[in-house]
Amino acid sequence: GRLADPHPYLVEVLRTANDLSERSRGAFDVTVQPLWTLRHHSAMLGQEPDEAALAQALRNVDWRRITLSDRKIELRGDGTGITLNGIAQGFAADAVRRVLVTHGITSALIDTGEIGTLGVHAQKRDWSIGIKDPREAEAFLGTTRLNGRCLATSGDYETFFSEDFKQHHLLDPRTGSSPAELSSVSIAATTAMQADALSTAVFIAGLEDGMELVKSIPGADALFVTKQGRIERTTGFPFSS
Repeated sequence: GRLADPHPYLVEVLRTANDLSERSRGAFDVTVQPLWTLRHHSAMLGQEPDEAALAQALRNVDWRRITLSDRKIELRGDGTGITLNGIAQGFAADAVRRVLVTHGITSALIDTGEIGTLGVHAQKRDWSIGIKDPREAEAFLGTTRLNGRCLATSGDYETFFSEDFKQHHLLDPRTGSSPAELSSVSIAATTAMQADALSTAVFIAGLEDGMELVKSIPGADALFVTKQGRIERTTGFPFSS
């Protein structure tokens, strides 16, 4: 497919996505849509995807199929499709934040599904944000603090296809399956779009590779929760249980 004269916002989002796809060695990939469609359809039927169908979906997933410029966006391949679910909510939070700044607002908490902040709380303290327990629906593992940074969390509990959380909406674009190591990843970053996309990329990459990816990005920090409930974090991620 081809889109002429795309909106600058769409170009910005896709450029950010492609940059992270390269940095993460394909762990983040907006062309994962064919895999999501297949997995969701199979789950509705209560079965695993057919191996041939899975192989075909995987052939249609590759972020390098996106040709991108200010004048045109092109997707090469008949079965290629994109989803911005792993990045668009963060972009929306950043857009709201920019509007607030233009109106002279210096203190705000923004929630578009991902969290953005401006300055500190009106009570002159950092914003306190709960980190959800991935196994207890109404519980929190603890809290983190934000002062101008943004926060996003990706977890296996949000949309799952099996009761044991082994199959869920976070799919490795390189294998077609849900990664088995982590239950959730929370990212604090300078922009909500970066936090949003990075939380997905790091969840897919796993603890070791994800930690290295986060450390390579200035202003980014992470908190990891493994399937066994163990918590790991970078030194710059404030956390109180």
